[in-house]
This record gives sequence, C-alpha cells and structure tokens, in this order.
Amino acid sequence: MGMIARRERSAEQGTHERISQSTIELMVHSERLPMLHIPILRKGVPYQSLDTIRTPHYRTREPFVEISQANLGLIRRDLLDQRTPREALAACSTSELITISRRAAGIFLGDALPLGVTTQTPEDYVCQLSATTGMPYVLVRKNMLKIHAALAEMENVIAGLTRRLPLEVLDRGYAGGLCFYPRAESLGVVLPSNSPGVHSLWTPAFALKIPLVLKPGAAEPWTPYRIIQALIRAGAPPAAFSYYPADHAGGGEILRQCGRGMVFGDVSATRIWANDPRIEVHGPGYSKIVIGEDCVDDWEKYLDVMVASIAENSGRSCVNASGIWTPRHAKKIAEALAARLASVVPRAAEDEQAQLAPFAEPSVAERMSAMIDRDLHETPGARDVTASYREPDRFVTREGCAYLLPTIIECD
Repeated sequence: MGMIARRERSAEQGTHERISQSTIELMVHSERLPMLHIPILRKGVPYQSLDTIRTPHYRTREPFVEISQANLGLIRRDLLDQRTPREALAACSTSELITISRRAAGIFLGDALPLGVTTQTPEDYVCQLSATTGMPYVLVRKNMLKIHAALAEMENVIAGLTRRLPLEVLDRGYAGGLCFYPRAESLGVVLPSNSPGVHSLWTPAFALKIPLVLKPGAAEPWTPYRIIQALIRAGAPPAAFSYYPADHAGGGEILRQCGRGMVFGDVSATRIWANDPRIEVHGPGYSKIVIGEDCVDDWEKYLDVMVASIAENSGRSCVNASGIWTPRHAKKIAEALAARLASVVPRAAEDEQAQLAPFAEPSVAERMSAMIDRDLHETPGARDVTASYREPDRFVTREGCAYLLPTIIECD
C-alpha cells in the first residue's frame, strides 16, 4: 500500500494589470502617494521604459506597482556587449568578491536601499513583496534570512561548488596543475514569483566573476532588485548586473544570448530548454519521502519531518514533498498528517502564526481544487483524508483572497 501527500501550489504568481472597483482606503492612498515604479537596470544603470505593466495587490486587485518592461530590441542590443561586465568583475579578485558578498548580506537584511527613485527599507520590502505575492510577512522574513545566509557564507558556498578549488585558480586560470576557464560571458536567469528564497541560487555567479542578466517574475520583482542594490552598495561593479523585467519572449532571448542560463517555471515554460545543455532547468517539484522497511514501524518518529517537508514556506518551494511512499501503515500516517495539517488555516498576512499564502489568481485555486475532486472520483482507492479534519471545502476564501487548504490523499 502507498500513500501520496498532495500539496497545492500556484503556478508563477505573475499577472498583468487588472482593475477592479477601488476601495475608499486605496483611493485615498493613491491620491497621496505616486505609484511605486521599478526600472530596468542596464549594466547597473536605471532605465525607465515607456512600456510598463502594473502588478496588482493580491487582495484588492488594485494596481500596486508599475514595472518598466524591456523589449526584445533593447535586450538584444544590450547583450551584444557582454565583455564589458565580464571585465569589470575580472578586475576583482575572488577573495574581494566574497568579501563584498559578505558585506552585502548585512546590507540586504538591514539597510534602506534604492528602489527606482525612492528607497526601500527592510520592512517596506516585506510589505511590498507580500502585497504582490500574498506571502505572509513571517515567511518573507524567513526567506530574507536564507538569502542573508547565502551571501554571508559565500566563501563556503564557493568551496562546496568548486570542491575547495584554490581561489588562486579562479583568479589566474591555473595553479598547482589545475586549470579553470569560464564557459560563459554571463549567466541569464529567468526567475519565478513563488518564493524569494530561490534567489540565493544565482548569487554565487557573482563571486565566480560571471555577470548576471536577470528577468524577474512579474509578481516578485522585489528580491532580485534588492540583492543587486545590496551588492552594489557593498562595492560590486554596477556593470555586473542587468535586470530586465520582460514577457516570455524577453526571457527566452536572455537564455539564448547568454552563454549559460537558469530557468524556473512549470512544465510548459521549461520544456523547451530541457535538452539544452547550457540551461539549468528548475521545473515543478517532484520531491518524495520514501519510508523504508527498516524504519516504517517507527514512522511516528518522522512525523514532524513529514509535516515540515509538506508545509514549510506555504508549500511553495520546489523541494516541498509532493508524495510519501510507504510499504505499510499508510492509513495511520495519512490520518496523523491530516490531523496535524488541519491547523494550517488562512490568516492575515501580518499574523506571526500565518503558514498559508493565498493564490494571486483565485480562479487558479478553484480549478486546482476541481481537478483534485475529479481525480478522486476517477481513481479507485483514493481518499481525501483531510476532508474529515477541516471545513467541508478545500477551496476557501477569506477577506477576498482564495486559498487551498492542505490536502492529504491516501491511495491504495
């Protein structure tokens, strides 16, 4: 017998402008303050485009931030010169770049940093990111600590990635019979909107002297911009960073033009790059917990690990467990998980106990719940164990927001 634990996670939270009836509160706010604007960064230089999109607040659906958009022509023209940013980083030693990363860690976490023509405090960042993604404040802060750790521990990160290759080899290209030669002038990254912690994955490229060309997610432009500003304030050459909010075609152009790339997204977005050896693909998570014969009779010892693997970070990370496989005790494990996860309920974004993020697009959550119900009906031996521990509906709304409650399906 096997048991599959299913968690619900939205696709990329990015969305274009949707205008709904304004609340009085937001009307007053909009009369007092101009809308935030996030510019393009062309080799570190801010550039405001005439082409913009407006990303809405996840709850009110009112426009919250205006983001400059980079068109294909601009991206192609800028990427004709990838040598200048590379030379700017090559002029620094790896040790210097690691020191800059370490300084940037504290700046990212604690300083007010440029955001277009205004500044962004750490608390502004938390509120703004939550406003466009729905992520609770407490989870945003946890992800800030992940990014801080990656930057602060960059020396250990580089040692792990290079198997403790002497830094002299990275600087000179050779030493002690070892050689190093970068295969790319820059790293292009098409980023998601699901969780800010994912941005720690591209930061090592800076310390390895590889310039970064980033396309942020439409609903989460905040984190890559803030990391770039923290690194620049810490002493990084501004030319090492290009930041291009763009549509899917723009993201594709970045991946084609850069020597190496990373792409995040669902199957439809990443399929085209699956066989391209230049591109590291981060698709949907298929992480599983497998309980072996040697420990299955002591499954209670691992219940906390199973709950955390499913629910941490609101289930948004690609490493969250999507299934648990066990040779026996499936019913008991499923019931125990359902009982524990029943406490995960919608709360206000400011609530320190919040563990569940809403869907930026309510219709997505509704369709996913309907898909689960359809599959339950069509799959013999499948049972929604959580149904007896929570409210009747898996799909719920709270203060205008749509949520999917954690769902455990037991399968024969």
